Parts: sequence; C-alpha cells; structure tokens
Amino acid sequence: MRPLPLPDPGRPPLTGPARLLLWQGRRQVGVLLGATLVCVVGTVAAALVPWQLGRIVDGGLADGLGRTLWTGLAGLAGLGLVQVGANVWGHRLDVENWLRAALTTSQQIGHHVTRTGDRITRALPTGEVVATVASDALRMGEVYAIIPRLVGGIAAYLVLGALLLSTSVPLGLLVLLGLPVVVGVLSLLVRPLQRRQAAQREATGRLTTLGADTVSGLRILRGIGGEDVFADRYRAQSQRVRGAGVHVAQTQSLLDALQTLLPGLFLAVVVWSGARLALDGAISPGQLVAFYGFAAFLTQPLWTASEAIRVITRAVVGARKIITVLSVPEAGSDDPASPAEPPAPGEPLEDLASGLVVTPGRTTAVVGADPDESARIALRLGRLGAPVLPDAAGDAPADEPLSAVRWGRAMLHELALTEVRGRVVVAESTPHLFTGPLADELDVRGGADRDALHAAMAVADAADVLDSVPGGLDGEVEEKGRSLSGGQRQRVALARALLTGAEVLVLIEPTSAVDAHTEARIARTLTDARRGATTVVVTASPLVLDAVDEVALVQDGRVIATGRHRDLVTADDDTGRAYRAVVSRTEEVTREAARR
Repeated sequence: MRPLPLPDPGRPPLTGPARLLLWQGRRQVGVLLGATLVCVVGTVAAALVPWQLGRIVDGGLADGLGRTLWTGLAGLAGLGLVQVGANVWGHRLDVENWLRAALTTSQQIGHHVTRTGDRITRALPTGEVVATVASDALRMGEVYAIIPRLVGGIAAYLVLGALLLSTSVPLGLLVLLGLPVVVGVLSLLVRPLQRRQAAQREATGRLTTLGADTVSGLRILRGIGGEDVFADRYRAQSQRVRGAGVHVAQTQSLLDALQTLLPGLFLAVVVWSGARLALDGAISPGQLVAFYGFAAFLTQPLWTASEAIRVITRAVVGARKIITVLSVPEAGSDDPASPAEPPAPGEPLEDLASGLVVTPGRTTAVVGADPDESARIALRLGRLGAPVLPDAAGDAPADEPLSAVRWGRAMLHELALTEVRGRVVVAESTPHLFTGPLADELDVRGGADRDALHAAMAVADAADVLDSVPGGLDGEVEEKGRSLSGGQRQRVALARALLTGAEVLVLIEPTSAVDAHTEARIARTLTDARRGATTVVVTASPLVLDAVDEVALVQDGRVIATGRHRDLVTADDDTGRAYRAVVSRTEEVTREAARR
C-alpha cells in the first residue's frame, strides 16, 4: 500500500452513503483483506479454546495424567499463541484501516474545498465544513476498523455451529438460532439511534459555526457591545447540543444495557439446557464445559455486532454530511460545454462595465476615489465573481451594471476557467500565507530555481524577510504569516505573484502596507521586472502612479480619463481636479504615516 498522505485521494461517488463507503473500501482492499484474514484466524482460534478445554476434561477424567491430557494442553497453548500473534497484527491493521479511510476522507474534503472558491462559504457555514473534517471523517475510518472484527466473529460463529451440531443437535440449534434473535432485537434500536445522532450532528455543526463566527468577529463585537448577545446565542445553541446528546445517550444506554442483559439471559438458557442434557447422559462433562465456553465466547461476536451497528450508523450520518460538502460545485464547473478559442498572446483586455482597456505589454494603473470600486474592476479582469451578461439587445439589466470582460475576440466567461487562471493572476490586497517553507510559499506553480526566488524577493524589496525567517528560503513561515509584519507579508505576496510568470498580472494595492521609501523602490523595480508584460496595478499612490506606463481614472464605475500621471496631475480641467483630489489625499496619508 502507498504511504500516507496519498498524492491523489481520488474522487468518490456522491450518490449515497453506501456507495461512498463501498468505494473507500475498494481503495484500501489490500489492508482490509489482510486485517480480515488475521481477525478470522485469531477469532476462530479463540472460539476453539472451549472445545479444546472440553477434550482436556474428558481426557483427564478417562486417562488421568496421561498422554491425552498433555497433548490437549499443548494444543491449548498453541491456540493461545495464535491468538497473541493475531491480536498484535490485527490491531496494527485495524489502526491502518482507520487511518487510511479517515485521512483520505479529510484529504478529499480539503482538496475539494480549495477547488470550490467562495462557493463553499455560500453553500455551507464554515463550522459545518470544519465539523465534517474533525468528526465525520473519523467516523468513516471506524467502519473499516470494525469490519474485519465483524467478519471474524461471523466466521467463528459458523465454525462453532458446525461443532455444536456435531455434538448435540438440540443444543447446537439453541445456540445458533438464539444468537441471531438477540442481534435482531438489538438492531431494532438502529433507526431511532441514527435519527437522534443525525439531530445531534446538525446541532453540533451549528454550534461550531456560531463559535467560529463569534471568534472571527470578536473585536467588532467588543466595539459595539455585542458580546453578551452572542454569548447568549452560543449558550442557547450549546444547550440544544446538550439536549440532543442526552437523547442519543438515552438510546445508546438502552442499547448498552441490552448488550449485557440479552447475552446474559442467552448464556443462562444455554447452561441450563446443557446441564439437563449432561444429567440425562446425552453429553459428557467435557462437552458441557465446551458448551458453556461456546456460549460465553459467542457474547464477544454479539458485542462486536452491536458495536458495528453503532459505528455504521454514525458513519452513515457522517457520510451524508461528507457528500453534502463534496457536492458543492467546483469553481469552473459552470464553464461552457464548448469553450471559446483562447486569445492569442498579446491580445487586449477590455472591461465593458467600466470601459477600461488594458494595453498588452504595458503597466496600467487604475485609480479612483473609491478603492473598492477600482478593486472590483481588477477582480473582473481575473474572472473572479459571476459576470452580469448583456441581454439579447446587448444592454445590461436595468438593476445591474454590465460586468462582462472581452479578451481579444472572446468573452472571458466563454473561456475555460483553467485557461483564465493559467494566464491571468490576481493578487489581492490582503495576502493569504500558509504554513510551510518560505520557498514553497513563493513558488506556488513549481519550477523556479533559487536564483529566480531571490530575484523575485529583490523586486519586492523583501530581503529583510529572508533575514527575519530563520533559515531564509528554507525556513518555516508560520500560519497566516503571523511572524511577519503586515508590510513583509504584502511583499512576500508580491514576490509570489511575480514568480507565477503570469501573462497578465493584476495587483490590487500591492504597496499599501509599506513606507514611502520602500514603495518608491518597489515601484521602480516592479515596472522594470514587468517591462514588456501586461500588468494592472490598482493604487492611488503617486510614487507608483509616476512609474507606470498609463493611468486610468475611474469615477462612478467608469473610466473618465487615461494618460500619464504627470499629465493628469497637471491638467487644468475637471478631470485634473478630480485626479488631484484622489492623489493629494493619498499623499497626505503617506506623509502622515511617515511622520508617525
């Protein structure tokens, strides 16, 4: 079997919990069969111990301390050694089965969530997704850990059935038919237990979501005095989870009680019947001992069967939740069946909503009084967010601005998303960094050598990051880059974007968290590094605007002027005044930050 984690966890069927569980079983069939074989050998060996004891008793009564007794003891010791070996290897294989199923399911969820974009948060609460990984994936693993033990118990039951019937047909039938009756009674609790576990799972998912939302908004809640309100909501939902847990515990406790009561009654009936047969001379004393041992042993597979009922019930509930998460469509799943012909390199990009035209091979800055408005234009260039398409007459809906983007002769939404993502990279203003080596954090597409990594860090003026991370490029970046300052995180994200080598690179406020001196250096090195390549920068910084090839001024969602920074800032008209109002405000903020 391949080591964990798997390079490709696969894509399971989503038609139902049974199909999902069977698919995962086939994926680890080797370990599953090995564990089953070991469990069958170990359980049958344990089942034969009472039979061997019966032979020893009868042999000792007949021959005393003779050869029969010592041979029987040797056989008993052999059965014990088989059990020891089977238990050791069986446990190892059970744990591996559990780990493979649980970790593979976690990988499937993690990989799928990363491919859904923001659809997952629109379809499901964050806490529900977290609970699926933290709880439901583990429940999936438990199924494959208990199946070998269940099969081993069934095998032992069949072996004992043959021995019992060969010794005493009435007593054998009592044991063989009584055990399924007990299991049948216990199975009556499956449906109510499953229903209550599903209710508890729903309540737990909502509680996790509420907790995650509360923690993420704690600073805002404190600012508006809303902590008590959310604490009350969390307390109320916590009580609902507690109540659902009590209902599950009530059913589970009844199942546990019957697991003890019914096998005990079954054992008492078998012993009483066997004693009557022994008194009548129908069976020997040794056979009575064997029958008692058989009945006592059979409580073990009975317990395993009831435990399997509980495990499979929880796994079915969890599998439904996993299917819900995996059923969220991936980003790009709504691509046209026959994507348009990709544009040739060097084709212009045009945002129809704003009128922005991005000239190939040049660095274009987008500036406006409303930074969010400018950022929305940039996001549309990377096909982030659903486009609002024109109607049959070519007009936008009355309540929506037209947001389709043309790239060459093709509309952006007509292209395959993988084509767009491979050629257009959008780096947002708030960078997301993950745990791992700094080199891996930078080289997200793979293939960059050390010289390229150092060159990108130099363009982003991030040499100090290499000094602050122990180990430099090989050093570990902490989760969310919390060991770095805001400016350092932003410059690492800029270097990462540059290393993609994107045909069209869209940068949203790439220097908003750095000081003026650093910003000036980045503006010069960035335009030099991207010379001849298509670059769009959303910024209102005069230092960056002065370095780009062209500036587009946006007002009320439309481009009202284009030109060089120095021409726009000196223009003696309404456009010049509007441009200076935006740029001068940014200069004041920059000077204030420098004084601080």
